[in-house]
Amino acid sequence: MTTVSIASRTAGWVASIGMLFLASACGASRPPSPANAPSAATPNVAPTTPVTAQTSSTPASTAGMITVSDEIRRACGLSEHDAYFPYDSAALESQDIAPLTSIARCFTVGPLTGRTMVLVGRADPRGPSDYNLSLGQRRADSVERYLDRHGVDRTKIDTSSRGAMDATGSDEAGWAKDRRVDVMLGG
Repeated sequence: MTTVSIASRTAGWVASIGMLFLASACGASRPPSPANAPSAATPNVAPTTPVTAQTSSTPASTAGMITVSDEIRRACGLSEHDAYFPYDSAALESQDIAPLTSIARCFTVGPLTGRTMVLVGRADPRGPSDYNLSLGQRRADSVERYLDRHGVDRTKIDTSSRGAMDATGSDEAGWAKDRRVDVMLGG
């Protein structure tokens, strides 16, 4: 009876240690939580000009988590709104549906029919650079899937990620603006 009791306790300890090891290994793939995130003064973050500046070559914002170039916005009749992803998310928000549906319609039966587009996923500077590149790509892919389901030919969409390479935020409000997908006309 003592042998079974010791074996049971040993198995319990082994299982506990295994779970702790597994949790530690899985935790390494996620960025730090917003409360524990490094400041924007981290040496690997270079300040750049904000991507949402209003010029013909840079994107203007629209709803949810996308920014749309001025050229597409004008051609598709989209208004300007702030448009960004929640922290550590690639999920489309409900406010993104209307502008993405308008973009899909514009590229399938509207003035931009047959044109190509470029989707560039972006992230805030918190978390490892490889994670941020992956998250930016997931964001661009999420928008691509939505557009594809709404008739835009995937061969007309090019997706990429800049991760946090061009991030400019230094606090939560700024970081929120770094989390987006830029939608631009292709070449």
